[in-house]
Amino acid sequence: MVTCYLNYIIDPKKINEFETYAKMWIPLVNKFGGTHHGYFLPSEGRNNVALALFTFPSFAKYEEYREASFKDKECIKAFEYADKTDCIISYERSFFRPVFN
Repeated sequence: MVTCYLNYIIDPKKINEFETYAKMWIPLVNKFGGTHHGYFLPSEGRNNVALALFTFPSFAKYEEYREASFKDKECIKAFEYADKTDCIISYERSFFRPVFN
């Protein structure tokens, strides 16, 4: 199992646009076999940082999703929406593995 952590720097004047973008991706990750744990928007503190977490059964399954997302019409629509609204300034992606007792 691998969890992808996305740390976004967003335009604080475009939080509504980013939220629309986020809502587009949640079902898409699930469509490709992942489990989306949600997006987290600014509340208190920094007004330009948003987060997302989703899990795939393996890094290989994540890579399959990434490759397929560039060909999927709904994913392309989400990519284009982010470009059109310019709500994302930058992002970084990290991967984590769980530890259970």
